[in-house]
Amino acid sequence: MRLDQETIERIKQAAQVADVIGDYVSLKKKGANLWACCPFHGEKSPSFSVSPAKGIYKCFGCGKAGDSVRFIMDIEGLGYGEALRHLAKKYNIAIQESPLTDEQLQAQNARESLYIALNYAKNYYQNNLFQHEEGQSIGYPYFKERGFSDKTIKAFELGYSLDMWDAFTKDALKNGYSVEVLEKAGLTIRRPEENKMFDRFRNRVIFPIHNVSGKTIAFGARILKADKNQPKYLNSPETEVYHKSNILYGIYQAKNAIRSKDVCYLVEGYTDVISLYQAGIENVVASSGTSLTLEQIRLIARFTQNITVLYDGDPAGIKASLRGMDMILEEGLNVKLVVFPQGEDPDSYVQKIGSDAFVQYISDHASDFITFKAELFLKEAGNDPFKRAELIKDMVGSISLIPDSIKRSVFFQKTASLMQIDEGLLITESNKLTLEKAKQKEKDSQRDTNRQRLQNDLPSGISLSSPTQVPPSLGDDMMSFSEEDTFSFEEFSSTPTAPVSEPTPVPQPSFVQYATTLHEQECIRLLINHGTREVDPAVAPGITLMQYVLGEIDGLSFKTPIYHEILMLCRQKFLEGTVPDTQYFLSHPMVEIQSESINLVAEKHSVSEAWLSRHEIFVPTEVDKLADMAYTNILRLKKAFNDEHLSALMKQLAQSKDPNEQNALLMEFMQAKEVEKQIAKELGTVVVR
Repeated sequence: MRLDQETIERIKQAAQVADVIGDYVSLKKKGANLWACCPFHGEKSPSFSVSPAKGIYKCFGCGKAGDSVRFIMDIEGLGYGEALRHLAKKYNIAIQESPLTDEQLQAQNARESLYIALNYAKNYYQNNLFQHEEGQSIGYPYFKERGFSDKTIKAFELGYSLDMWDAFTKDALKNGYSVEVLEKAGLTIRRPEENKMFDRFRNRVIFPIHNVSGKTIAFGARILKADKNQPKYLNSPETEVYHKSNILYGIYQAKNAIRSKDVCYLVEGYTDVISLYQAGIENVVASSGTSLTLEQIRLIARFTQNITVLYDGDPAGIKASLRGMDMILEEGLNVKLVVFPQGEDPDSYVQKIGSDAFVQYISDHASDFITFKAELFLKEAGNDPFKRAELIKDMVGSISLIPDSIKRSVFFQKTASLMQIDEGLLITESNKLTLEKAKQKEKDSQRDTNRQRLQNDLPSGISLSSPTQVPPSLGDDMMSFSEEDTFSFEEFSSTPTAPVSEPTPVPQPSFVQYATTLHEQECIRLLINHGTREVDPAVAPGITLMQYVLGEIDGLSFKTPIYHEILMLCRQKFLEGTVPDTQYFLSHPMVEIQSESINLVAEKHSVSEAWLSRHEIFVPTEVDKLADMAYTNILRLKKAFNDEHLSALMKQLAQSKDPNEQNALLMEFMQAKEVEKQIAKELGTVVVR
């Protein structure tokens, strides 16, 4: 089914861009806009701008831009219709739909069917827990023994899988789900050669895993009986909608608390998250037993710059996970670490001492990473100077990763004090590490370039990375290279090699062409931002900027494809008797038009309201200067087109051998020169040619 236009408009009106994006990143007001670190690429300082007034967002780092619908499409990986349905559900908007074509239905169903199947499985497992005799007698008591209330069980949508080979699969097939979808969702395992299907999860308590928006995307399942042949925890496989390195358990339930508390507690397991949440400590997520990944760190960074890692008392586990701390530092986040008493983990300890005492314990025992490393390894190093030196190098290596120079300086001072060593030596060592890292990066880049050049010279079908593709005729004479090899073409063979063919140069635009593009861009920018405004109410009341500009450039055809497309759109709408406003372009269904419109509307800097209110200084806006700006732009645009025409005529004159053709071209050239003089006079510029 397809949404009707009226429903789409209601969804867009309800889905205010700041509210929608605020569910995914922590926005902070600066001037008229809201700012955050971009959720689409890693960055240390905010370049992601949200304009509530215009209903748009734009990242000045990676260029991502759009409205609330586009944001959901990009962040969730949904199609246009799926994103609208997602927002309709969020804002409780009843939707009226018209039928989709077979092609549209197939494209929409491919991904959405996985979400539907996973949601069905979640409901099935939860129903087992509360309604099925086996779930009530086996699964439910396990959660109650862990101290989980019914409210908590329902908040995390916990469930139970029956002790049967294919109970879920049979139920799902009976209710219309295809085995292909169940298999792709990681719920059913199929062995075609044996003509068998069976459930992935059997006789286990179920922990649904949600994405940031609350959709079920996978499951973790814990076995309840001792079985050496079965893993304690079994997780969903990677699917089209689930990539374990990109998600954190509990992020959906925790995101608002993380934002409001401005700190994220990072634990290891599902039950740690649930126990702390039930105790009122909701700003907690888990890496689910996997090593912390860069994607997970960046997910936390959407909501806070502060992470406190909560470890149990196992020294081996702590040392193994310290690499993740370096990754947090390199991303520019602040990290603290807490270790619980031997034999305790966050789950057991919060139940033992209560939530207030637990929070106080964290406050009293949280250490920065330098103090933490020193306390952890100094006892082990003792008075051994070599071990102490290695520890200092390790600490310097971690500090060198911090992008903020002031933070680095503070930690160098602290390390010098803790380890009783000269601060200057630490800084020198850090500079050496940074230089070595830069050299290695350059070496790796050169190696990759050399390998690519060599690959381009090899016969078709042969790959450096695939030795099995080497034809047998080459035999043992074919040299092999490891990833670490760095070489030049001169070193590759003692015999001269054929010269490497240079790539065909791409024609670069001339200054005249570049100027034309700039003036086309400015014309479109004015039309999008101010097309509905009166160009000069005092002189020409009722004449909009759109009407004025389109009349003045009638006959001109823009050469930049996207600006030509937008200009044609303006002309078409004007002929239909309407003047499209800014919002029309910002929410245009064509992503190229919407994206370019946002680029032309978004402002990276603006005068703050506070400054304007404190200072009695009149700062003229574009609206105040609209008539002059439009007139000047039209003149410059015509000049750019005329300059291109003059350049073309000069080339034709130089190539022409026919006297009659030369005379005609010369007359046309003189007319264009006269136009150039008239425009220059209006602009107050000097003609130089």
